Amino acid sequence: MEVLNLLQSEYKDMGCALNFNSPFELLIATMLSAQTTDVTVNKATEVLFKKYNTPFDFANLTQEELESYIRTCGFYKNKAKNIIGTSKKIITEFDGKVPDSLEQLVSLPGVGRKTANVVLSNAFGKDAIAVDTHVFRVSNRIGLADAKNVEETERQLMNNIPKEYWSRAHHWLVWHGRKVCNARKPKCEICKLSHLCDFVNGKQTDS
Repeated sequence: MEVLNLLQSEYKDMGCALNFNSPFELLIATMLSAQTTDVTVNKATEVLFKKYNTPFDFANLTQEELESYIRTCGFYKNKAKNIIGTSKKIITEFDGKVPDSLEQLVSLPGVGRKTANVVLSNAFGKDAIAVDTHVFRVSNRIGLADAKNVEETERQLMNNIPKEYWSRAHHWLVWHGRKVCNARKPKCEICKLSHLCDFVNGKQTDS
């Protein structure tokens, strides 16, 4: 598929932008990243993970204590509540280890399909497509999907992209969204995919 070849040629060495040293750290970082930049999350976790980096550490924190480390991450009160709840559930139901199945991950407080797929792909090496705002926007603009919501976008991408490319294609789409296919002012004039793009060719809008 030409669009995948072009994305690969541009972003083949680009991977997860969140810093982590364990599946649990990635889970927490991804939960923090909702509606916040990865740069902001990495700054917060650089301090946070030096003191607390296991479910047992986080389960013993008060919400106020955790909030003091993640205030810059947006919606920090709700995130702190969910992170502590998730840590406790990992201890009580999963023997202190982050589960490695989609069904078990989404059973954790504050963990949706996107977060679960990020963890499955980057922490456990499983084939998965995490549909965040970048993936949703870019894939629908360039014609890899034609969907109105993230769930349908994920389903279409899984059908349209060979399984062995799922995890890599996720990163390519994310980085293309960050560097070129911006939400408000896409840099279509420098985009290597513009000749294939439904957005550029008037076949698709963001409305």
